[in-house]
Amino acid sequence: MDGPVIGLLVALAVVVLVAIAGIRIVDEYERGVIFRLGRVIGAKGPGLFFIVPVVDKMVKVNLQTVTMDIPPQDVITKDNVTIRVNAVAYFNVTDPVNAVINIQNYLYGTSQVAQTTLRSILGQVELDEILVNRDEINDRLQAIIDDLTNPWGVKVTLVEVKDVELPESMRRAMARQAEAERDRRAKIIHAEGEYEAAQRLADAAQTMATETGAMQLRLLQTLSDITAEKNSTLVFPVPIELLKFAESVTPKDT
Repeated sequence: MDGPVIGLLVALAVVVLVAIAGIRIVDEYERGVIFRLGRVIGAKGPGLFFIVPVVDKMVKVNLQTVTMDIPPQDVITKDNVTIRVNAVAYFNVTDPVNAVINIQNYLYGTSQVAQTTLRSILGQVELDEILVNRDEINDRLQAIIDDLTNPWGVKVTLVEVKDVELPESMRRAMARQAEAERDRRAKIIHAEGEYEAAQRLADAAQTMATETGAMQLRLLQTLSDITAEKNSTLVFPVPIELLKFAESVTPKDT
């Protein structure tokens, strides 16, 4: 085989190897950040494309939403109560170039920001607010963490406080407080019932005083209730009007 032919085959083999080495495939949920001689030229993907071997370098960045558990943090609230809180953060990369250039490891950086922000925000509020206004605190955490990670091309979509661990002494105190609150409400409801009953009796007495036949009808109703119980003794009430009439016709002593 002649020398030129061999040289041509060798050159062709080199070209094929270079082409194969330069093939890159990026999935739909990824982007490839391309560096050419150390300078970034942009992000490519998804799909199949070529880079220049040795000259170009590609760093893949995942664009999927990351679910990150924030480790339990010991927090002293505004009212000096020590609690242990853990949370979860949801975020994803929106700018692959910034996620590669502006921070060495955006996952670790976002985790550290979330931990420090969680301790800072919960230390500014009281325990009752943490237990009651959970949604408002979650929104504040999300807004602050998202603002800090925005230069890294990271978008924080949601932060949720999962669990708040209270000291045993605080749990007992809250249980006593809840029991006292229930007793207070029970007493108020009982007092309101007594007041409404007294008010109804006063209204009934006023109606009977103004209507002459009301008392007689009430007595007859009571009589029907007594006879319905099949008692051996029957009590028949004397109408008050009859007693008044008898008193009016009785001759007075002279």
